Amino acid sequence: MEYTIERQHKFSLGFKELMRYRELFYFFTWRDIKVKYKQAALGFLWAVLQPLLMMLIFTLIFSKGLKVSSEGIPYPVFALSGLIIWNIFSNGLLNSANSMVVNASIIKKIYFPRLIIPMSSILTALFDFCFALLIYIGVIIFYHHNTDWLRVLYCLPISILLTVITTFGLGTFLAALNVKYRDFQYVIPFMIQFLLFVNPVLYSSKIITNSWFVWVMKINPLANAINLSRSAFTGNPIQWGDVGLGFVVAIALFMIGIYTFRKTEAYFADLA
Repeated sequence: MEYTIERQHKFSLGFKELMRYRELFYFFTWRDIKVKYKQAALGFLWAVLQPLLMMLIFTLIFSKGLKVSSEGIPYPVFALSGLIIWNIFSNGLLNSANSMVVNASIIKKIYFPRLIIPMSSILTALFDFCFALLIYIGVIIFYHHNTDWLRVLYCLPISILLTVITTFGLGTFLAALNVKYRDFQYVIPFMIQFLLFVNPVLYSSKIITNSWFVWVMKINPLANAINLSRSAFTGNPIQWGDVGLGFVVAIALFMIGIYTFRKTEAYFADLA
């Protein structure tokens, strides 16, 4: 059976082609998961321990030490509501941004839709999220925190979708740039650390009073995703207008990422 390789539009995902290579997409995702945990003595247990340890450390520093407000709920519940979303973004962005360089040997040998590589990296981050979510539910039960589970059922998926769109847009953009300018592999970890403290992961966005920074938070898709996820557990009113603005910015980042990736993918085999 013969396939014709067609040039994709610069703003197109190439969905039909991705579906044609869906088995390769599954292979890359499962390979990334196995490589991540195979050589670790605790294996998949690290997917559980990582968010749990982060929660304990940040609880000691921000709750016990700095007395940061947790909007009236136990700080471990508050912190994990942000961390489970943040980890999708941070792990997905780091893996997808470096994915083209890491897979350079495969790119040079065979043809397949290059978007499969950063997409599989983000799906690997969602795999870790499933473990973190189980830990979060356990923490909620441990603290006997009253939770509107019906609200969780629609807030959490929307929050995840907003995070994934944002991560994919930035991830594909950085993946394309990282192939050509290797300096980005040093900049990206620093950028992720910086964004951890810029976004309301470990503190409430209510403490922000500066008008300029409040406006930045309103259009920041990741901040909106965290606040939406958290509102499901705190019971705070949902700012749907801000969520809508977050989606507008996320889709813009998505389109920029796709355009940059499509514009440079013809040279990946030569540059990688």
